[in-house]
Amino acid sequence: MKNIIIIPARMNSSRFPGKPLINIKKIPMVIHVWIRCKMSKLVDEVYIATCNKIISNVCKKYGAKVIMTSKKHKMCMERVAEAVKK
Repeated sequence: MKNIIIIPARMNSSRFPGKPLINIKKIPMVIHVWIRCKMSKLVDEVYIATCNKIISNVCKKYGAKVIMTSKKHKMCMERVAEAVKK
């Protein structure tokens, strides 16, 4: 069995719109999270689950694996559940 991490990311957060792509030391926040997840010796794969093509393109630029999900999800766990099925 493989151990995977799925990082849900969306642009339309009500509290902080655009949060995944906010730069921290010139690197998007979602990429910081992805890098730290990949550091774990217990994890085989790390994916970013998003419905946004801009997030997808930025993540792919850094070499992250992306799973595109539906825009209809209201909660992050719905996005993660869809990504796991894919």
